[in-house]
Formats: sequence, structure tokens, C-alpha cells
Amino acid sequence: QEGMPQTLSSTSMFTPCGFSPHLHTSKEGEQGGLIFQDGNLTSASLDALIQHLIPTTDYYPEKAYIFTFLLSSRLFIEPHELLSRVCHKCIEQQRLDDPVLDKARIRKFGPKILQLLTEWTETFPYDFQEERMIGHLKDMIHRIAPCDEAYWKKMNQLLQALNQKLATLSHGQEGIVKISTAVSDKLVAFKTKPPSIQREILSVCSDPYTLAQQLTHVELERLSHIGPEEFVQAFVHKDPLDGTKTCFSEQKKTSNLEAYVKWFNRLCYLVATEICMPAKKKQRAQVIEFFIDVARECFNIGNFNSLMAIISGMNMSPVSRLKKTWSKVKTAKFFILEHQMDPTGNFYNYRTALRGAAHRSLTAHSNREKIVIPFFSLLIKDIYFLNEGCANRLPNGHVNFEKFLELAKQVGEFITWKQVECPFEQDPNIIHYLHTAPIFTEDGLYLASYESESPENQTEKDRWKSLR
Repeated sequence: QEGMPQTLSSTSMFTPCGFSPHLHTSKEGEQGGLIFQDGNLTSASLDALIQHLIPTTDYYPEKAYIFTFLLSSRLFIEPHELLSRVCHKCIEQQRLDDPVLDKARIRKFGPKILQLLTEWTETFPYDFQEERMIGHLKDMIHRIAPCDEAYWKKMNQLLQALNQKLATLSHGQEGIVKISTAVSDKLVAFKTKPPSIQREILSVCSDPYTLAQQLTHVELERLSHIGPEEFVQAFVHKDPLDGTKTCFSEQKKTSNLEAYVKWFNRLCYLVATEICMPAKKKQRAQVIEFFIDVARECFNIGNFNSLMAIISGMNMSPVSRLKKTWSKVKTAKFFILEHQMDPTGNFYNYRTALRGAAHRSLTAHSNREKIVIPFFSLLIKDIYFLNEGCANRLPNGHVNFEKFLELAKQVGEFITWKQVECPFEQDPNIIHYLHTAPIFTEDGLYLASYESESPENQTEKDRWKSLR
């Protein structure tokens, strides 16, 4: 590692090549309450894991360990309580309560504790929306700063960077909330075909390549707000060793993750709406072909989330039942894409394409080649199964650290991807349309579909009747 007290950028922490899930030690067996197997940390008591996080004058935890433990510890202990325990142990071990401080010793320890706090604030900024967290930071600096003026400056930089990050994040969240409410209030529930003043996608953007780029903009913007901890917090259960309360009793802190899933659903419905809206078969076929091209561009860019949303929109029953419309479409390209996203073999084809994109991203020379936007609900499902598949604690009460290394690997890779800057120029007009264009409800889609091509069997006739 680079010498202290220089700060490592948060990105270097996760690049899959740099993320080594193996925390090495020369000894097998037990070491300070940590259990190792083949040189890898596999389990330990929560206390031993907390101790392992705490720097001393001549020890600093491995980067992979810090990320893994900060990510998973919230299943057992709230962040403010963890930070409080870290600070108390530092005070005790470095004798920061002594009336006369051992300056030489603290000069060795100071940069390391500041480094740890910096990594924590950079990677999990949402933890610091709590006053208590900031209180612990300030208390620590007050204790070590008398030994070295530079610590004040370092701490100020840390707090400034944190404030900036939180401001950006909350600004982004407000924007998303504003758009979501505006949309759900005014526009969503078309029960019948609206008057023709309705703009359609092709009048806003007729170039598939441009639309794929703008979709990628929206995806990366929304991804950037998701904190890594949201993946873990989505599955917070009661900790069996703490019968009193769930860890996050106030609220599930997963709002960005949920907003992102809503965006996926909106895009599905937008695609279906755009296809069912035109009165003429020829126009509907044209819209389908346009979206097939957009989907293909998304695939080439590495934007698998928009790709999947577009395919899902085209596969919704109100769209797929339009036989006469589909007969006018050159479907070969569509089948290729569908094959890529085919769920058989646990999405084998998609996973192969994703690994290819991830590999390209690692060796990329430009931001354009770095883009990897995974099919998000599958990523959540994978993490969910990993979480459900093995226990957080072993029968002896130890934390099952092996499980959390695997979790950190999956979430760490995602963090690398979400930090890519979008290389495409933003087109506010198209992005506004994507967020605010009216979309049909499911009933509205069926109605529009039956008006375009009348019901073919009794089930459809009955449904049409009940809808009207």
C-alpha cells in the first residue's frame, strides 16, 4: 500500500483486480479471535472484527477488509454505534485521555485513524447524515490535533468533501422525487387513447443511437445515488443475538435502490405505451423497429438495464398480441436480443455478455468502454439469494465472514461500475421526455391494444368489455 497518511481514492478500493477477497495471514487457525482457513479470514466474534478494524501505531487494516466489514457490520450493529466503539477503543489503546499525551506515539497513530475515517466517509457517505456520526469524528480530532496542527486541516478537508458529496446526493434524490411525483400525479393513468396532441418518442428523438446514449445518461445518474449499503439494508432482519430491536428500526434506508427499480418499470411501460399508441399498423411497426435498434445500441454500450426494460416492454401481452403489427416488423434482430436476455440457465447468455463487458471495462482506455450497467433486478436477486443462502452467524455466535467477503465482491464490482462518468453529451429535451411522457396503466395498454387490433378470442372479448 502507499505510505500513510496519503489518502487513496475511493475507486482504487474496488477495482475487481484490486479487490482481493483474500485477507492473508501467515498463520492458520486462530489469531486474536479471528479464525483463518487457508490464510483467509472466515469467521470471528463481532468484537474481534471491530478490533481488527482499528489502526494502531504500526498496524492498518487491509482495504478489502475495511470495505467488507463496514458493508456487512450494519447487519449486527448500527453505524453510529460501531463508530462510537471504534473511537472508545482508540482512546483507550492510545491513552488519549491521559493529561499529558505521548506526542511521538500519536503522530504515528493520527494519520492512520484519519485515513480510516476518510475511507469510511468516502465509501459510505450516507452513514454520516446522522449528527452522532459527525460528533464522533469531531471528538476524535479534538483529541489528536494538539499533537499536530496538520490534523485540523486534514479533518476540515474530510468534512468538506463529505458535505459536498452529501449535498450532491441529496440534490439528486430531490430531483428524482420531484419527477416521480409530477409523473404519478398528472399523467400516468390514461384510461383511453389520449387526443393526438400527445408527442411521441419519434418526434423527440428519431435516432436510436442518441436515445440509447440518453438512456445510459439516466441509468448512470440514478446509479450514482445508490449507496453500497443499500444492498445490505434491503435484507436487514433481526439479529438473533440481539432480541431487543431490528438494526434499522427507523426506516429501511433503501430509497435510491427503490427509485431505480421504479425507473426500470417506467421504461417498460413507456416502451409499451409508445408501441400501442399509434392508430396505424405501419406506424406501430415503425416504433417497434425503432426500439429494437435502441435496444441493440444499449447492448453495444453495455447498458443492460435499459436493454432489458425495452425487451420487457415489447414482451408485455398488450404489445405481443399485436400479430398484424408484428407481421410488418423485421424480427430477426429482435430474436437475437431476446436470446441474449433469455432467462434459461439462470440467464446464462446475459451473464456471459456481462462478464465480457466487465472485462472490457477493466482494460478500457476511455469512459465509453468502461460502461457496465447490469440488469439491476437480477443483481438484487443474486445478492438476495447469497444473503438467504447462508447464515450471518455461525452456531457459535461468530460472524460468518466468508459470506460477507462474497457479498463485498458483488457489491464492490457494482461500485466500480457506478462510478463511471457518462461520456455522452446530455440532451435535456430527451431526458425530460423519458421522465415525464405520459404512460398507460396496464388497463390502458390493453384498451389501446384492443382498439388497434380487435380481440381475437372470448377471453380477450370479455376483458375488453369489462375495461370499457
